[in-house]
Amino acid sequence: MRRDRTQPWPEPSSETGALPRRMSVEVATIRGRIFVAFLVMSLITGSLGIYATLGIREAGNLVQRTYDQSLMSINFARAAAADFAKMRAAFARRTLATDAAQRQRLDEEIAELTTTLLEDLTIAVERSQSDRASRAGIGVQAAVQTWDEIRRGLDAATTAGPAWEALDRQAGIVDGQIDMLVNYTAGDGFTYRQTARTIVAEEIRFYAIATAGALLLSGLVAWLLNRRIIGPVAAASAVAERIAAGRLDDAVPVGGRDELGALLRAMATMRDNIRAMMEREVSQRRSAQALLADALESSREGVVVVDADGRIALANAQAAAYFDAGSGAIACGSPVAGLPGRGADPASAVLDDATSLARDGEIRLADGRWLRVSRSATREGGFVAVCSDISVLKEQEARLTQTNLRLDAALDNMSQGLCLYDADRRLMVVNRRYFEIYGLAPGSLRVGLSATDVIAASIAAGNHPGRGLADLVAEGAEAFGMPHNRLLQELGDGRLVAIETRATAHGGFVATYEDVTERRMAEERIAFMARHDALTELPNRVLLGEHIEAAIAQAGREGGFAVLCLNLDDFKPVNDTLGHTAGDELIRAVAHRLSACVREIDTVARLGGDEFAVVQRGVERPEDVAVLARRIIDVLGAPYTLAEHTVAIGVSIGISLAPGDGMNCEKLLKHADVALDRAKAEARGSFRFFEPEMDARLRARRELERDLREAVAEEAFDLHYQPIYDLSAERVCGFEALLRWRHPRRGFVSPAEFIPLAEELGLIVPLGEWVLRRACLQASRWPDELKVAVNVSAVQFTSARLISAVRDALLAAGLPGRRLELEITESVLVANPGTTTAILHSLKSLGVRVSMDDFGTGYSSLSYLRSFPFDKIKIDQSFVRGLEASDGSGHIVRAVIGLGANLGMTTTAEGVETADQLQRLRDEGCDEVQGYLISRPVPAADLPALIRRFNGERRAIA
Repeated sequence: MRRDRTQPWPEPSSETGALPRRMSVEVATIRGRIFVAFLVMSLITGSLGIYATLGIREAGNLVQRTYDQSLMSINFARAAAADFAKMRAAFARRTLATDAAQRQRLDEEIAELTTTLLEDLTIAVERSQSDRASRAGIGVQAAVQTWDEIRRGLDAATTAGPAWEALDRQAGIVDGQIDMLVNYTAGDGFTYRQTARTIVAEEIRFYAIATAGALLLSGLVAWLLNRRIIGPVAAASAVAERIAAGRLDDAVPVGGRDELGALLRAMATMRDNIRAMMEREVSQRRSAQALLADALESSREGVVVVDADGRIALANAQAAAYFDAGSGAIACGSPVAGLPGRGADPASAVLDDATSLARDGEIRLADGRWLRVSRSATREGGFVAVCSDISVLKEQEARLTQTNLRLDAALDNMSQGLCLYDADRRLMVVNRRYFEIYGLAPGSLRVGLSATDVIAASIAAGNHPGRGLADLVAEGAEAFGMPHNRLLQELGDGRLVAIETRATAHGGFVATYEDVTERRMAEERIAFMARHDALTELPNRVLLGEHIEAAIAQAGREGGFAVLCLNLDDFKPVNDTLGHTAGDELIRAVAHRLSACVREIDTVARLGGDEFAVVQRGVERPEDVAVLARRIIDVLGAPYTLAEHTVAIGVSIGISLAPGDGMNCEKLLKHADVALDRAKAEARGSFRFFEPEMDARLRARRELERDLREAVAEEAFDLHYQPIYDLSAERVCGFEALLRWRHPRRGFVSPAEFIPLAEELGLIVPLGEWVLRRACLQASRWPDELKVAVNVSAVQFTSARLISAVRDALLAAGLPGRRLELEITESVLVANPGTTTAILHSLKSLGVRVSMDDFGTGYSSLSYLRSFPFDKIKIDQSFVRGLEASDGSGHIVRAVIGLGANLGMTTTAEGVETADQLQRLRDEGCDEVQGYLISRPVPAADLPALIRRFNGERRAIA
């Protein structure tokens, strides 16, 4: 039977499973029971979740190995097959090609495809999952190299024979090796997929059993909660429903000492409070309704309230006066639909809720009055309409509209000022824009004023300072007396007004006024910018040339003049580190200081970047120019306080004097630039006058450039070799190739002189390839244990031909890649680390050894050692020379040697010149040394004797 809700809910007895009294009060409460149930469910869910996470992660690892590794390896193996197919097709086209250039292009294409194929094979092997796949990848690489060697030995004129059959057989072997690599990799992926499927099936069975057990435990917990909590809660819920339904007189059962008992006691208190509040609210509403009714009845606005059913809920007396006229149709409860107005439909137009309830508008009653209606929706779905009588306002608006209708639409929207005069020169119409142009107060010009009065008003406004009424009247009479005329008038504030007049058919005229100040300023700005620098507004190179030509024309009358070319020292670091905004701010500050250093008759110009020029007029002697140059150096060298930084720079100056150094603009600027170059080369922050010897040095440099080009074309160079001594084996292990140039007239030319010039002229690439070919060819005649080291320029390293040049040099000389060692500097890695690393890996795939030269003299040596595993690092000779000093070089050498040993790299010390240096390096554990103590660089012809000297007797160098 259902328990009586009016009776207190009994405490659970021990027969129904109540908790013993000796248990804690917290567990006996509802919160304690819910907490225990939540804890049990959380443990079940957490256990299942942890086990599921472990299983999914294991399956995910297998799937990753299947798809991310095996499939990637298959894709790159197939890419290698495609590369080999392209190589065969390119070779086939080469055998058919007759043009030498086309055959050369196809050879380069085959070389690039070979590199690409090796890179794809490398990635395929790295992604493989088994040793057999790795061995298959190595077999493919060996087969491809064998095919390439057979291809190189074929004669292009031979179309058949054993060699071609061998080439076809080798191609089949390559295809078979690639298929084997693909099959091995696919088999590995299938194995991991099957393992993953097995694990997933076992996990599914376990999850099914665990889920069933969890459901049973959840059902048990839910049954216990229902027995201990839900029943008492139902009693409290029934009490809440009776209070919500308004049954405030029903009795509330008395609960126990737990939360439900407290809840029932709170409900009893809440019921009493609600009953008291309702009684107060009923009393207040009755008072408010009385006050609202009085306010509505005394209001001058008509108010109508319509309920959600479309019936009138409230209408005041003013609304009845507007719409009812004593008929009773607007009384409370009357429907809005079909409501008659005062002989027309205005009422229904106001009250019709078939359209938008919040729309405002104006309507006209049958008696001619105008009402403004404001409507707003109510929360119950109806709306309130408030009606105001605006008849007087509508009449005033109609008169105003009639007065201004003729001109407002056209005149007030014009961008030009307009004045219309009749035949008597009396003002008929003036628009708003005219007042704005001439700064007149609105309404200060009235219809009927004469043209003279209008001009007088403009003078009074201060538009024509210094000009009288008679002058302006005469100017206007001349302009306005013609059928069509244009006039440009300048006002006192600098603005320009274009006036255009046209005669009318009735003898009057109409004048339009347009403010063309901005247009004229834009035109002048364009003309200014064509001859001035945009950043500093100083004269540019064009205007500077005009000033120099003017100074040349006046040189005979005003004396000589000087041209100073200036270049800022240390500006580029400021621009690179602080940004272009700070750089632009600094350039403007320099221009300001430079302008303050010269006279008004002198010229300061910006040639671009951080280059400036000064034309000093009236120079009688060089000392005058020297004074100006020193002042400029002192002023520009002072610190600059920018918006966010304080910086300091210097300036170098080159000076040419007219007429002594030339009498044309081009020659004077050229000579000043030559002097500037000498100033920057000898001592920055100084000035130099042009001297004829400077021009001679420039011509000598150009002659050296011409000779260097001819020497590269004729291969007029030689290689000398400096031995590299292995300290552990006590013998020479190789030689470093050093380029030498003996000029037929100049004699020996230092590499420090012609190597930078070759890099600047772009000749270093063909020159470096020649060195590679010659060094590999000569090294092929040495004993097999000796290697050759070749330096690679940073410019040469960025060439796309480097890899093919190295490969061709090795093949042409028959030299194994392990015997060639390429030395690069850190500047190669700084330029483009990503591309450089890729090229280094391609060189490593050829078997070539790579060493970092001048280690420790750059910026990021350690990061490059991490990104690419070099075979050798060379300690710069500056550190070796400092071994005997106390400047810390010994600690640096020890650190580099230890770093190389830990990374598995060979360390070579350069510039060893004394026995003490050698002994110190041997004690520190250095691997190799080279320097004058061992031997100076010698020609290739002297190498056999040098090799016998060191490697024949096997004796250590003291």
